[in-house]
Amino acid sequence: MREDPGIRTLIDLHGQIIDQGEGYWIKIEAWLAAASEEVPHGIRYSLTLHEPHGKRILGYDNAHMIKLPKKFKFAGRRLVYDHKHRHVSDQGIPYEFQDAHQLLADFFGEVDRVLKEIKQR
Repeated sequence: MREDPGIRTLIDLHGQIIDQGEGYWIKIEAWLAAASEEVPHGIRYSLTLHEPHGKRILGYDNAHMIKLPKKFKFAGRRLVYDHKHRHVSDQGIPYEFQDAHQLLADFFGEVDRVLKEIKQR
């Protein structure tokens, strides 16, 4: 796999809590891991947006395998670890990890969209 310069950026953000105003906040966790079938890019991560009482309302992570809808099940399929949770009760949908900078861009773009929707209610 090619070297990903964004991994250092993601690692540097590990442990950050970022205030989003009105009680909403982001938590970033990221650490190096041995490259494997589950983690081919060599990084474990959890990027989450939380509501004022602490409940996660958006998340991107690769902490566990997700169950794909039945239409995706077929012999020889690859297990999906990179995924996103789009709301509180979402069990996760696949996320196509390209590189660490794209992960951050996708996550923060989604954070902006979710917070905008909340403010429009």
